[in-house]
Amino acid sequence: MLRAHRLSAALLVATALAGTDARAQDATAFAALDQAQPKLVQWRRDLHQHPELGEQETRTAKVIADHLRALGLTVRTGVGKTGVVAVLKGAKPGPRIALRADMDALPVTEQTGLPFASKVKAEYRGQPVGVMHACGHDAHVAVLMGVAQALVAAKNELAGEVMFVFQPAEEGPPVAGQTFGAALMLQEGVFKDFKPDAVFGLHVWAGLPVGSVGYRSGPLLAAADEWSLVVKGKQTHGSRPWDGVDPITLGAQILLGTQSMIARQVNIATSPVVLTAGQFQAGVRFNIIPDEATLVGTLRTFDPAVREDVIARFRRIADDYSHASGGSAELKVANNAPATINQPALTQRVRPSLDKAVGAANVVEMPLVTVAEDFSQFANTVPGFYFFVGSTSKGIDPATAPINHSPQFLLDEQALQTGSKAMLQVALDYLRSP
Repeated sequence: MLRAHRLSAALLVATALAGTDARAQDATAFAALDQAQPKLVQWRRDLHQHPELGEQETRTAKVIADHLRALGLTVRTGVGKTGVVAVLKGAKPGPRIALRADMDALPVTEQTGLPFASKVKAEYRGQPVGVMHACGHDAHVAVLMGVAQALVAAKNELAGEVMFVFQPAEEGPPVAGQTFGAALMLQEGVFKDFKPDAVFGLHVWAGLPVGSVGYRSGPLLAAADEWSLVVKGKQTHGSRPWDGVDPITLGAQILLGTQSMIARQVNIATSPVVLTAGQFQAGVRFNIIPDEATLVGTLRTFDPAVREDVIARFRRIADDYSHASGGSAELKVANNAPATINQPALTQRVRPSLDKAVGAANVVEMPLVTVAEDFSQFANTVPGFYFFVGSTSKGIDPATAPINHSPQFLLDEQALQTGSKAMLQVALDYLRSP
């Protein structure tokens, strides 16, 4: 009995000391993060004004690498072409985690009117384009740079190790079908010598008000496939379509056929599916029916079996319409990202950290979201958790605010504070829990 009392007393003392250490660790880390908040705004605005397309993020990578080296970290650059990686070792043994931010911008011409709006021009897949951080990756980079600074400040109380992963080309490869982004970093061994117990990521989101965060256990984001359909017909004069085969009409029929297929042949009540064409290119002159038309688009699914079924039906529709018209069609599909799935056990473990960081009333459970993220490549390798950070200003209805990828996408910079606090709390709590 006496021994049991002694053990209980020792356990109480150990628990009290652990609580004291945790409070000291949090105080040090969050004080450093608070001090860094003006820098987060500066970093974000600088990156916003100088956006770079995927696998071209050389300036962005230098800004990140210089900051991490200034914190005393050993930095690897050129991972996955332009990615940046560094590892922080705490003073005590503990878990290993990875924190990830994506760096690339989009081929979008900015229309926000901000004083630091992008005026950058570039070429994307052979076309001249404007370049804009229309998805908020500039904010992701700034948040992780701030979290790195905060964790380095607390490293003497820190248990475990943290890998900071700044990833290029999340928005897709410069050429369809190439290995890119997270998959390329993994292929090049980013987790070979440092395999984390968990990986965490976030995304600013116009569909939520600033100050809030959104999460979901299990499937959260869709798988993304990039498809291309080359339709071949027979060129003729526009006034005599019966002398040829019109690939433009044929391509339109195939596309409309896919929409009927999804509406009538796929049970979208149990597993959502979206099939969209983003490009339809054909012809050079108003009165010539061309030989060929090309359609390019995206397919979004949550279930691998449904994905395979939809692709098979798409191919059959293309073949059948082409045969009926006397033309031909070739469909190619490249998977850019699998579905992003938050491991339920990890989600349950992390949810209290989000409550602590922003208040339980500001933590929202999300529905399925049909956007995609190649963070899923990391989360398919080790347990992962991904969450949204509200970015729409108070007084603006998030339901009507310009969504991510819009040329009017407007980030309320309070999201930098919300996102960095949430990510820091998640990291600290995970590292000190058994």
